[in-house]
Amino acid sequence: MSVIVMGLLIPFIGTTTGAACVFFLRGDLKAGVQRALAGFAAGVMVAASIWSLLVPSMEQCENMGRFAFLPAFIGFWLGILFLLLLDHVIPHLHRSIDQTDQVEGPKSRLTRMAMLVLAVTLHNIPEGMAVGVVYAGLVSGSANITAGAALALALGIAIQNFPEGAIISMPLYAEGKSKPKSFWLGTLSGAVEPLFGGITVLLTGFIVPAMPYLLSFAAGAMLYVVVEELIPEMAEGKHSNIGVMAFAMGFSLMMALDVALG
Repeated sequence: MSVIVMGLLIPFIGTTTGAACVFFLRGDLKAGVQRALAGFAAGVMVAASIWSLLVPSMEQCENMGRFAFLPAFIGFWLGILFLLLLDHVIPHLHRSIDQTDQVEGPKSRLTRMAMLVLAVTLHNIPEGMAVGVVYAGLVSGSANITAGAALALALGIAIQNFPEGAIISMPLYAEGKSKPKSFWLGTLSGAVEPLFGGITVLLTGFIVPAMPYLLSFAAGAMLYVVVEELIPEMAEGKHSNIGVMAFAMGFSLMMALDVALG
């Protein structure tokens, strides 16, 4: 049980550590640093989606022969469509920032920061579910998931969460919030991950039959975030090769973690 609790908390620790940057850094993160962090996070999430989610999903359906891909295919698209729906229900982060930046005043800045916190918190939900699904599979013992693979995914998402924590706390401080308040707001944006992860683990008995679909659902949700949020950010500016190299580093690190710990 302690292994599961720690696994669920590891991504939250990543967010908290990133939010703590507000105590050590002055001003906003430089554009190059932001591109590098976005690229690194994207690489980690793509590798985690493939090796820790989609591959185990298909391995569990090997008895379906050439149709073993079908549950992963269906779950993947459900994850994509779920995030697409959320982005339509809750105004999109980039669109909201572009609109509020055209209006001056404290209210527009407050709206921008609120949307930033909301967007990161929203996207942390499927990540928490992804970790919860993997640990639920570990608990069930019937999902071809090892403790090392589950830990690799948790560590990978924690690495990805580090820049997210900083992306919230640093701008909040720049907008006039105190360092402690900026830190706590950045930290709280990641609190949904262990919450939803824990709920998923508690429902293990109910979700085991649907495990291939849920693993691929989490992969689809995570890849939606990568394509919609992280890749555009890492490609901004003249020197987008910084983001590309960081993507490769994040991808190779997560791949190595999954193989070495799995």
